[in-house]
Amino acid sequence: MQRGGHPWEECRGMAFSFGYNRMESFADYRSERELILMLVDIVSRGGNLLLDIGPTADGRIPVIMQERLVQIGNWLKVNGEAIYATKPWKTSRQWSAGTIPEIKETEFMGKYEISQMVDAAPPGYAHIEAFFTSKGENVYAILPRRPGGEVLLKDVYIQPHGRITLLATGASLSWRATGNGTLIEMPRTDLLPDSQAYVLRLQGAA
Repeated sequence: MQRGGHPWEECRGMAFSFGYNRMESFADYRSERELILMLVDIVSRGGNLLLDIGPTADGRIPVIMQERLVQIGNWLKVNGEAIYATKPWKTSRQWSAGTIPEIKETEFMGKYEISQMVDAAPPGYAHIEAFFTSKGENVYAILPRRPGGEVLLKDVYIQPHGRITLLATGASLSWRATGNGTLIEMPRTDLLPDSQAYVLRLQGAA
């Protein structure tokens, strides 16, 4: 995976430390949601996530780390098609209205608060509405919140024979072209399984 013509990788711990730190409490660990969104964001930009798992002095993997790995794995069982062996698309993120924050993605040891970019943007700032990856002829739109009603993918155009599939259910979704993208009819929210992010497979997207 490349950025600027060369492979790159984001190395992070599950908590503040890179490895196990017995002084860190449960509250210091990133949540299931943060870790999944971090993975999605990095892969959408062509990167690889190196997530450190630090054993204790006697070789045990802390239960909280085991739990996070299982949660990430469960999400990937359903949605891994949009992550494994994918490449960046023409755009990596779709932003809402508002000021897009300046993100110093090349700063060594810089802060990486994915939750602020998705769930808790400061007043007046944009938040991420979708991430994009691609593989072969498919494009994947990864929605970081439970969708309901219609979802607009801006500057995304589906060919007449194209198809949109929700990976969580396998259902084909109705869609129509608009002047600024594609409007997709989503299932009712109560019919959607719980997930930290929902993936749409876009066949015939440009």
